[in-house]
Amino acid sequence: MKGFLVAAMAVILFSACAPAAQSEITRTDFVLGTVCSVRLIEGGSKKTTDEIFQRLAEIENRMSANKDGTEIAAINDAAGKEAIKVSEDTFYVISKGIEYAKLSQGMFDISVGPLSKLWNIGTDYAAVPPNSEIALALKLIDYRKIELDAKNFEVRLATAGMRLDLGAIAKGYSADEVARILAKHRVKAAVVDLGGNVLVYGRKKDGSAWRVGVQDPRSERGDYLGLVTGTAMTVVTSGIYERFFIEDGKHYHHILSPKTGFPVNNGLVSVSIIAEKSIDADALSTSVFALGLEKGMALVKSLPGIHAIFIDDENKVYLSPGTNKIFSLSNSAYTLSD
Repeated sequence: MKGFLVAAMAVILFSACAPAAQSEITRTDFVLGTVCSVRLIEGGSKKTTDEIFQRLAEIENRMSANKDGTEIAAINDAAGKEAIKVSEDTFYVISKGIEYAKLSQGMFDISVGPLSKLWNIGTDYAAVPPNSEIALALKLIDYRKIELDAKNFEVRLATAGMRLDLGAIAKGYSADEVARILAKHRVKAAVVDLGGNVLVYGRKKDGSAWRVGVQDPRSERGDYLGLVTGTAMTVVTSGIYERFFIEDGKHYHHILSPKTGFPVNNGLVSVSIIAEKSIDADALSTSVFALGLEKGMALVKSLPGIHAIFIDDENKVYLSPGTNKIFSLSNSAYTLSD
């Protein structure tokens, strides 16, 4: 399901590497277009994980842009015509997407669908499109033309050919829904990993802090450059290194600029966001990456409770204010910059 594969995410959860205690319950399944796992460390039951994965499948079946019969597919098919009534959760995620489009000055735009479909990055058909086709796709991208009717939960795309793609935000919403179900079942501690979108829930029985490793963008999956240590939180990373293709010796990654129509090229290789809500971390990781170091840092500074780790193509690491209290750099190939 390509619709959930727009934002690259890579984090390593160190507490999950230890052998599971006999009383723990772990379930791993393929949903949301990726491998998702939930580990109940204290509390909960098989009924809890069953409900979680049922909910994840429900979100996929409502919000995928590349699956027949979803609400997003219906909205896209009706672009330029009628409004489509959707569920409250789909309406909420679209509303949040528009909120982050405004915050990012349009660098994050959930109407990027025509462009992502054109590039096909993450599929066997990825290729650099003709400039003429990119120009046509860019004309269709404009979050201000997404019309919302909050009273009736209806969504309409004003122009024929417009396409929504919630790939950079829906997985974050999914993680928050998992947290809601964990609270409902009175789970005391759990680890959620939705294809690299990590959420650590509650408090461990021994009182120790959670530790989440941030992926080394220059190395293989599973190698980390530093650790985020703290209480319940979510960590989401967007970078150029996970979904890409090489054409004529040039690297093209999946984070596409709705302004140029090409992969974002601003000197950054990854951005990690640490937050309380995963929907915020998910949308912000892409927004901040697309904005670049200076504007992205300014956005993070304006938002309470958000921390960011920027890595540039010279292996320099930049931290938003206060992030040095929860992040420690451990890879000598990288240097912290003021």
